Amino acid sequence: MDILPSEEEQMLKNVAREFLEAECSTAMVREMEIDGLGYPPALWKQMADLGWLGLALPEAYGGQGLPLTYLGLIIEEAGRVLAPVPLHSTAVAALTIASDGTDQQKQNILPAVSDGSMILTWAVHERDPRLLPEAMQLQATADGDGWVLNGAKMFVDNFNMAQRCLVACRTSPASDSNQGISLFLVDPNGTGVTQTALVTLAKDKQSKVDFKNVRIDRAALVGDVDQGWPIVEAMLDRATALLCCQMLGAARKDAEMAIEYAKNRVAFGRPIGAFQSVQHMLADMILHVDGGQMLTYEALWKMDRGLPASVEVSQAKSFCNEKCEVVVRTSQVIHGGIGFMMEFDLHLWFRRVTSWTMRLGTTYDHRARIAAALLDVPGKVRLGMPLPTSV
Repeated sequence: MDILPSEEEQMLKNVAREFLEAECSTAMVREMEIDGLGYPPALWKQMADLGWLGLALPEAYGGQGLPLTYLGLIIEEAGRVLAPVPLHSTAVAALTIASDGTDQQKQNILPAVSDGSMILTWAVHERDPRLLPEAMQLQATADGDGWVLNGAKMFVDNFNMAQRCLVACRTSPASDSNQGISLFLVDPNGTGVTQTALVTLAKDKQSKVDFKNVRIDRAALVGDVDQGWPIVEAMLDRATALLCCQMLGAARKDAEMAIEYAKNRVAFGRPIGAFQSVQHMLADMILHVDGGQMLTYEALWKMDRGLPASVEVSQAKSFCNEKCEVVVRTSQVIHGGIGFMMEFDLHLWFRRVTSWTMRLGTTYDHRARIAAALLDVPGKVRLGMPLPTSV
């Protein structure tokens, strides 16, 4: 298994870095924090024209059919510049439709995603934040030739700008044969759908979404009735691995800023990088990012080949949750007080990485899944499932 970038992947990475560093400034990032829409349509269209939005989507629907590792590289570079675009949420939902949607759903949605005219998101979290089927309480009730949705979802990314949202709903009680979860495509602007903007540490766009007697037709169903949980699990694994890419891109940029600052900040007559304690912190920062990158791309590599990758995803996320946070905190320490000044850009990376570490499963959630796999606990290799006290 070779998870280092190939020559073609490295070329794509270089092109993405050059483009994003030229087109996405910290001034744009700050502007989008207070912008009602939250993303610059012109930049989004440029990314679509470069083919990035359909990079891992099937060629039959306007994509390029490339492996997830290619998409991971683009998301990593977007994370590096903190690009305020709905790339992660759109890619995760589009990949789910590509793998489990109907032919009609694919034809209606995927070409529009590839050309940048449709933004997607997905909604799984509820008031019980665990990513488990038993936490899903939003009800979808069969009604004639459609369904009626009632309930709420929390922490939905980019809902305010999306044209479609994949929503995990409970359609029946859990049984021995299934978890009673179904997945639907919902129009965020439909009757009965309301959203409340949430205040986040990253100052990005997340919403609490309420569904009150929201009627959808049967064509909105993704997969089979009551059989949606395996689809949701696969979606969450892809989302988590790609979020790790985003975190690593931002963490590496933060580390590079700390290294450059240590070369030029003079104290006691010499650069602070000459002091061994600072040198060790800088070395640890690079070790942390490189380690997270290896684990993340191993998970993506396995998913590309259709191999089981849940444990690898949890290894990557639990590691990145801790180590990327260490990187941005260490960078703050090296910069001193200026790192906490709003006029100085460093806090932009600190706030986003810290926020991302709390999404899609905590370190403890992912460690529990790894431990369950190591101990061969039947039926417990699930995100959010605490390891039983007696095995």
